[in-house]
Amino acid sequence: MNMKTVVILLVLALATVFALVCVLLTKKEKVTTCVCSEPKSSPEGINDEKSKIFADLTAEEMTQVVTYLKDNLGVHLQDAFHAEPADNCIYYLDVYLPVKAEALGFLDHGRIRPPRQALAVVFFGGQPDPNVTEFLVGPLPNPTYHRDITLTKFGKKVPYHSRPVTEKEYRDIDLLIFLEFSKAPTFLKECCEYPETNLATLTTAPRGLESGDRATWFVLFQNVFGSGYFIYPVGLEILVDHSSLNRSQWKVKSVFYNGQYYQGLAQLEKDYKDRLVKEVRVKRVQTENDFASMKRPPPPPLAPASPLQFEPQGKRYSVMGSHVVYQSWSFAFGMNVNTGPRLFDIRFGTERIVYELSLQEALATYGSDCPGGMVTRYMDGSLGIGKFSFELVRGVDCPYTATYVDRHYLIESDTPKLNKNSFCIFEHDMGVPLRRHFSNMGSFYYGGLAKYALVLRAVSTLINYDYVWDFVFYQNGAIEVKVHATGYISSSFFTGQGKAYGNRVGEHTLGTMHSHLMNYKVDLDVAGTKNSLVALDMAFETVQVPWSPEYQIQRPVLTSQDLDKEEKAAFPLDGKVPRYLHFTSSQENQWGHQRSYRIQIVSFAGEHLPEASTMEKSISWGRYKVAVTKRKEEEMTSTSIYNQNDPWDPLVAFADFIDNETISNEDLVAWISVGFFHVPHAEDIPTTVTVGNAVGFFLRPYNYFGVDPSVKSPDSVYFTIGQDVDKCDFNQAACLPKTGSCSPSLPSFAFTGFQNLTGP
Repeated sequence: MNMKTVVILLVLALATVFALVCVLLTKKEKVTTCVCSEPKSSPEGINDEKSKIFADLTAEEMTQVVTYLKDNLGVHLQDAFHAEPADNCIYYLDVYLPVKAEALGFLDHGRIRPPRQALAVVFFGGQPDPNVTEFLVGPLPNPTYHRDITLTKFGKKVPYHSRPVTEKEYRDIDLLIFLEFSKAPTFLKECCEYPETNLATLTTAPRGLESGDRATWFVLFQNVFGSGYFIYPVGLEILVDHSSLNRSQWKVKSVFYNGQYYQGLAQLEKDYKDRLVKEVRVKRVQTENDFASMKRPPPPPLAPASPLQFEPQGKRYSVMGSHVVYQSWSFAFGMNVNTGPRLFDIRFGTERIVYELSLQEALATYGSDCPGGMVTRYMDGSLGIGKFSFELVRGVDCPYTATYVDRHYLIESDTPKLNKNSFCIFEHDMGVPLRRHFSNMGSFYYGGLAKYALVLRAVSTLINYDYVWDFVFYQNGAIEVKVHATGYISSSFFTGQGKAYGNRVGEHTLGTMHSHLMNYKVDLDVAGTKNSLVALDMAFETVQVPWSPEYQIQRPVLTSQDLDKEEKAAFPLDGKVPRYLHFTSSQENQWGHQRSYRIQIVSFAGEHLPEASTMEKSISWGRYKVAVTKRKEEEMTSTSIYNQNDPWDPLVAFADFIDNETISNEDLVAWISVGFFHVPHAEDIPTTVTVGNAVGFFLRPYNYFGVDPSVKSPDSVYFTIGQDVDKCDFNQAACLPKTGSCSPSLPSFAFTGFQNLTGP
């Protein structure tokens, strides 16, 4: 064989080896698309069609109700978007939930379906006695009747001055304020570079100092495009009296600038020219100095992509309209346009655990040496927690592959609006075992279960703050309710006395101290509607050592108390709550213990208000970390949207619910308050982070089952010393290299959340 032949054969051999390597590499790098399987159907006995009795109104139903009211109320109804205070208009619509007894009769006993009805709130400004009236309208979808339920619900008429402020009213107040600016051109030019600088107003609340007032302090900020203006105060605050139904009679009552009060802008201008004003010149914010900006910095070259969580074999839950099924869990969900997320008929297996779980209110109480900050007690339900639950951003607000659900609402308009993707639902790997044990004694084995859970989430942007509302369902029968706070802080103009009320976070910016407090309604039905409340705790008892009586030891012992009266079941916000507080039933588990669910609270709230405050009664739910009351149809909510603008004479005062009624073997409701005290600091700029700013509570089974129900989970992992641990027949973790090697089919990123906005 000559050299030429050898070279040719060698080249062919190398080419063959190279080709084989390429084939192997190509085969190794080939990525397959994940094959999805259908989720299991509802647990036996659960009918998602039945849960529609709790469903939010559809856009078609809202349109039908508006048409009916316009045809049958006997007065002209202006579209609320354009309505003057002296007009009549439909303020908002919501589903009118059925009476619980009727709902349970239908759900559990096959009785007649409750009629589907709507709640319609109408402003009657065009009457000799202006008022707000609440109507029951039905049946849907084709209404034929309406009934005034205002007196039944509140015991008196709703005063017109307590109505929420509409966007139209805010727009008109802004017009008044900016027209008033013409009275102080020199001052505004030199203090704030106005009109070159774009200014924005921020409302405060409540609106006055006594019942009947409707006068609001508005704080002025630099409105920096693409940034949060909330941290650019200019030092100017204006008190506007807008109580008259005639806009021409609205007026500026007072002006505050840099620590001093003035009768109006004309006096401020005059005093400024006479050199009587202590001026602080605020320069216009330039892009390069915008410390409120959330704009992303340029990414480094070849930056790796962020982690992605996905379901390699498809979603393990199902969403049918407003009904969700996840393993043993099922529930209905919705969104109240005022108070936000609400869940109904929460079941584990076929048994109902919770009839209603709903957010009631979110309170923010501020402190400052400026008038806007010192008077502010935002009751966000009156602003619209549900209304401002905007579209969620895929991959940031929720996992990219989550299920997103739209919601329609009707408020301040005759036309329904759509908040697209305002709920997200996803199964989440919490990154920690739900349970596990490694045995190195007796026998060698490992058993564990990853902490997978289903999350229902919505996010509300309420002026400057963003609240992330989570409802989490675990495989062991526990429910977690949690809220994270983020967004921009609210601020005051920094003065020499400012540090008594917060931290300086900018040249002219005081991050003002405040307390967040959220209230939830939890209507637990533990093994039926008849429950009692039991408190378990511990004490130490001193006993002689049985085998050495000359010695003593202190051993812990359980203490138990039946809380049989509402007063005993009302625990102060800053007081001690029993470590084990649970709803018990008359049923027993297989070990002879009453089947129960425990309430476990995680909160570090500041005080809501001293009870000596004239407005405290309107937020008296804030007195209690948890209060348990006998359920009544006339005590459906802990507060009212009208409490914000007349807190001195509230239509709903939660403290009145607690009247020493017996709560043993009754249908009970727990009202739970969670929150945190926040002193803004430098790291809250540009926005507050969710880390450390999460509070909530758990509903945990306590002797409700015979064993932990998660032992039946197919996700469990168990193997012993002698087993082949890479076999996924008994080790789910061993299946992941195969099932997780596919590529998810991701939808294209899209966002339409700016479309419904009416402008800054």
